[in-house]
Amino acid sequence: MRKSHPIRRVVLAGAATVSGIVLLLSLKPASDPGSAQAAGVGAPPAASAQGGAEAAGSGTITGDAAQTQYGAVQVRLTLDNGKIIQAAAVQAPKGGQSDQITANAVPKLNQAALAAQSADIDAVSGATYTSAGYKKSLQSAIDKAKASAGSQGSGAAQAATVTGAVAQTQYGPVQVRITVSGGKITKAEAVQTPKGGQSDQVTANAVPKLNQAAVTAGSADIDAVSGATYTSAGYKESLQSAIDKAKASAGSSQGSQESQGSGSQGSGAAQARTVTGGVSQTQYGPVQVRITVSGGKITKAEAVQTPKGGQSDQVTANAVPKLNQAAVAAGSADIDAVSGATYTSAGYKESLQSALDQAGG
Repeated sequence: MRKSHPIRRVVLAGAATVSGIVLLLSLKPASDPGSAQAAGVGAPPAASAQGGAEAAGSGTITGDAAQTQYGAVQVRLTLDNGKIIQAAAVQAPKGGQSDQITANAVPKLNQAALAAQSADIDAVSGATYTSAGYKKSLQSAIDKAKASAGSQGSGAAQAATVTGAVAQTQYGPVQVRITVSGGKITKAEAVQTPKGGQSDQVTANAVPKLNQAAVTAGSADIDAVSGATYTSAGYKESLQSAIDKAKASAGSSQGSQESQGSGSQGSGAAQARTVTGGVSQTQYGPVQVRITVSGGKITKAEAVQTPKGGQSDQVTANAVPKLNQAAVAAGSADIDAVSGATYTSAGYKESLQSALDQAGG
């Protein structure tokens, strides 16, 4: 009778163990979403309900400029069939160390926006302020895309979310986001408010009351909260901006439906609508432009915010009428700066471009 060899038994047992491990590994799912994402392959994750752009159509949309400690950040998105296919920062902090930080952070943030299809992206290490500003402007652009897509829907009661421009106050920025359904404000919330010290208490008391008042009134014609004069004023200003944007989107949709519904009534595209651009911060104060568009042309331009106080009053009084006239004549933001009003002109053109982006011009 042949003796069994211990070494042979060990080899056979080892081979069986290896085969078992291989078999178990073959039963593991073929793809690991986390690993695929880390490797930069595979389809991007679905857009989140809160921040995704899945409902949007196609075109280019520029978010509001987000002010940071080191300068403004503003994001422009290109969408195709509801998906973000390109993200670019049209404004970013400049000068000194900011140039290096921007050069490192912005490409990563652009890539993250494409991958996430939302503003729910991680901050880039060493670029905390730039990342925060990027995410804020990105969310603004997504909100505008969703609002525009919502206005093109078949049901008049379809809800759309719109974020107003940032209103600068003595104690900090205020920005309001509203949800509109069936032409009515169904929800209002402050996405930016003054912070720190006594401002925290004032905000906690005032904002819920302002939110409720906005829904009740259905407009920006609401009373200031006692003890929160500046916050109330900023809230109303941003709320009005959001309402303007919602009306512009609704007007665009309605005009399109009218043009399709009755040829005898003329082109619905010629219906006038009003759009307010984002606030552009300049060295001497904010500039914000509102335009009226009819038949694809700018029929009226006006500055709803301009630098004030001291010499700024004189510069504004001289420059703004010329800029308004130039905007109407050019039909675009490609207008010359007014001599002696370089900063105001630059801010005007930036806000004008934001309004044109929203209008689709």
